[in-house]
Amino acid sequence: MAQVPSVAAASVAGCRARVAHHVLNQVVLPGEELVLPEHEDADGLGGAGEQPLRLNAGARPRLRVVCGPGLRRCGDRLLVTKCGRLRHKEPGGGGGGIYWVDSQQKRYVPVKGDHVIGIVIAKSGDIFKVDVGGSEPASLSYLAFEGATKRNRPNVQVGDLIYGQCVVANKDMEPEMVCIDSCGRANGMGVIGQDGLLFKVTLGLIRKLLAPDCEIVQELGKLYPLEIVFGMNGRIWVKAKTIQQTLILANVLEACEHMTTDQRKQIFARLAES
Repeated sequence: MAQVPSVAAASVAGCRARVAHHVLNQVVLPGEELVLPEHEDADGLGGAGEQPLRLNAGARPRLRVVCGPGLRRCGDRLLVTKCGRLRHKEPGGGGGGIYWVDSQQKRYVPVKGDHVIGIVIAKSGDIFKVDVGGSEPASLSYLAFEGATKRNRPNVQVGDLIYGQCVVANKDMEPEMVCIDSCGRANGMGVIGQDGLLFKVTLGLIRKLLAPDCEIVQELGKLYPLEIVFGMNGRIWVKAKTIQQTLILANVLEACEHMTTDQRKQIFARLAES
């Protein structure tokens, strides 16, 4: 029995050593400590100039690092909270950049600032209850629409689709969303049209489609005239001229997650010919 703690400690140490050397674009597991090389300090973890990534100022200024999804700040360390591949984006104007875990999941956890597609499930006084795919519905005030007043209330019914932004996302509070920006403008948010098709995909596909260098949406626009709305909660609303075109677009979007670039070009070429 005395050897069990030593074996567990050795396994944890080996896991940390793996993260310390080649962690970028590699699979990380929940509970692992994020360790990156520090060129400023020669002495550190393992005696090889590697120390836990520190976010606080400490004794002297350090690079500013932003924690993305899948990472959590714990004192002066970063802990992995999701299983996936660790990604890094270089900063534009100096700093340590952005670190996040790229994972394939369908369960959405509300995040402040995310634009989501919700379904109105109930009306309670002046508050609409909206299902955004989280553990509990989000609240939406009738005043959170452009031009809405006590006399001029928005025409929102149970079952309508709402495209809005999360303004409150806390583990101890219910989510709250609005359909206006900081200037009071709708800016494309509000009630989505009655027609069209709503379907759900993984959160990784949503991030892929919303990436600046993604060409999938542009290629789809060359096939058929369409209207499309992406929600960070894994929901996509699409509408084309006919029901057949709408179903084709939905099937192509779902299949793009596991397609290579060449396979996607072949599919688009076949659709363009037909």
